[in-house]
Amino acid sequence: MLDQEAAPPPRLAAARGRTRVSPARRAGAPPAPAPDPVDPIVDLLPRLSRREGPDAAAEAAPSTQLTAVRRAPAAPPGRLGLGAKRAVDLLGASAGLVVVGPLLLGTATLIALVDGRPVLFRQERAGRDARPFTIYKFRTMRNGADAERAALRALNEVEGGASFKMTHDPRVTRLGRFLRRTSIDEFPQLLNVLRGEMSLVGPRPHPFDDLAGYQAWHYGRLGMKPGMTGLWQVGSRRDPAFDRWVELDLEYIRRWSPVLDMKIMAWTIPAMLRGDGR
Repeated sequence: MLDQEAAPPPRLAAARGRTRVSPARRAGAPPAPAPDPVDPIVDLLPRLSRREGPDAAAEAAPSTQLTAVRRAPAAPPGRLGLGAKRAVDLLGASAGLVVVGPLLLGTATLIALVDGRPVLFRQERAGRDARPFTIYKFRTMRNGADAERAALRALNEVEGGASFKMTHDPRVTRLGRFLRRTSIDEFPQLLNVLRGEMSLVGPRPHPFDDLAGYQAWHYGRLGMKPGMTGLWQVGSRRDPAFDRWVELDLEYIRRWSPVLDMKIMAWTIPAMLRGDGR
């Protein structure tokens, strides 16, 4: 049983070095213009706004310079920003439960009739700073499926092994495939948001056995409360590279703002309607 918090390693220190002056600069020649700084969020967001298919945002691997920027340590928002985010979470989750309440009741009834009980799937996940909490989802797999996960690790489609995804997971029920494609199975996490364990937007929470495969820089994504949706869910959901997911999580933490949260929530709706989930 997982009951220990995974202590994230210390942040990697930024490398320091001396700047060399070119011979032309010493001779009095005018310095060459500095290249424009890379803005990772600007690189991603315009492509999201004009995407034409579920994989359009995961076009090409980021350049070396862009990857280096995204992997730099990211500091979470200050107390005022987190307070504003929490207020939005409370209002949004409360309104969401009212709006989707009939859908939640109908889905729970359908699961009980078709696949039997339990209706909800509960699992311990790593929250902010790796604090454990119990996540709620509608059950989409057969009973006992969580115990089969280790045996299926060899078929994992996520590069790096620090997360687990299978497009044709044999444990998923017929009804469960529909719930996953439409992301309806995630709706009970509105309760996690109300409890303060999750946010509407943020890095997705991972089981603790996934954390065993983290590299040192991956732990930076635990610096912010996990979310029901996030930047990589709407931008690179079908990208098989775990490093890419973490880069986008760190960029979200670095560039967080209420406006960015609103945009991500707006982009999540068409992603759900397209059935991008798996």
